[in-house]
Amino acid sequence: MEIDKLGNPCLKFPSALVSRTDVASVTSWLAPIIWEGTFDATLIDFIYKQQNLTIATTVFALGKYTRFLKEFLESAEQHYFVGFRVNYYLFTDLPEEVPEVKMGENHSLTVRKVPSMNRWQDISMGRMEILEKLIENELASEADYIFCLDVDTKFYSRWGVESLGRLVGVIHPWFFDAPRDQFTYERRPESQAYIPAGEGDYYFTGAAFGGSLEDVHHLTKTCWAEMKIDIANSIEAIWHEESHLNKYFLYNKPSKLLSPEYLWRDINAGAVQIKVVRFSHVAKNNAEVRPNV
Repeated sequence: MEIDKLGNPCLKFPSALVSRTDVASVTSWLAPIIWEGTFDATLIDFIYKQQNLTIATTVFALGKYTRFLKEFLESAEQHYFVGFRVNYYLFTDLPEEVPEVKMGENHSLTVRKVPSMNRWQDISMGRMEILEKLIENELASEADYIFCLDVDTKFYSRWGVESLGRLVGVIHPWFFDAPRDQFTYERRPESQAYIPAGEGDYYFTGAAFGGSLEDVHHLTKTCWAEMKIDIANSIEAIWHEESHLNKYFLYNKPSKLLSPEYLWRDINAGAVQIKVVRFSHVAKNNAEVRPNV
């Protein structure tokens, strides 16, 4: 990076007339949607480095999902908030199977043991309670932002401070180009995750979300409280915590959206709108790795 005499980065002159025209880069409530070509990485890195930020990142690896840890961590250390302080919090029932991965400068890994579970749905939904308690009990003085990521994933390119915001959702790769009536929201009024037909903005993945500690704490606390009501009523939302997350985002609009560049799927065909895949679900046999199907 070139630096001028005043210590500022040398940047391309911005233009109000040049932008991507093949995708939406802002929502109807004026939240930015982050795509390749909508930000200057050099500039935003320079701005955010002056803030001395810490990003907490949680990942859950229970049972056979520990096999994904090595690739997740190694690829994260190449692409995820490089040059910034990152504290990973890994929750697993098999701490002895956590691989040794060399952490980069100002990156750390904390391993926490949690009980095993017999259903992948319970693993998925139980994350909300754990995240709520982690933020309440530990992170207030240890981090500025938090991201919650699936472990059966791999980083392929930069995921940096362009993703930071008060409340951040990632557009689901299956539905970014689909009409709203195809979104798999929870449609049963009996569930706390219910979204009526004709409502909804985007369909968000439950595999990646984040934001400030305050906002993510409110999200996880709300979703977990509503999941407990469903459990008491013997109802399980169609896509579990993802359904509750989408309900939350409908009535608590994200301040920033990340495009499907930030959560693709290795088995998906390419899309002309996706100029770079940053983070992706790896191919796996669900019947083989999940405790139940």
